[in-house]
Amino acid sequence: QVQLVESGGGLVQAGGSLRLSCAASGRTFSNYVMGWFRQAPGKAREFVASITWKSSTYYADSVKGRFTISRDNVKNTVYVQMNSLKPEDTAVYYCAVRRSDSINWDYWGQGTQVTVSS
Repeated sequence: QVQLVESGGGLVQAGGSLRLSCAASGRTFSNYVMGWFRQAPGKAREFVASITWKSSTYYADSVKGRFTISRDNVKNTVYVQMNSLKPEDTAVYYCAVRRSDSINWDYWGQGTQVTVSS
């Protein structure tokens, strides 16, 4: 099994920045994808960003140009740098991991709250 531990959430003013971290422990895979999702109150979970083992990145249109995802394969850690934050970015952010040959996301973190005030 894999455990994901997230950190870096909090309260920030609109236009500010936060950096979220997610450290994976336990069983690791030679080829995997790590990603971030978020869920705002009353809304469905949505994809934010993902990064492959070879560091190909993908972003939701709503965050493209403002968020940057990165990873440290030695530390099994994924980050998302969030700049120019907007109130609509307020959500619980979840880290997730899947094998590169899997359709579904296999493991999820506990979630960390990000609140952006106007």
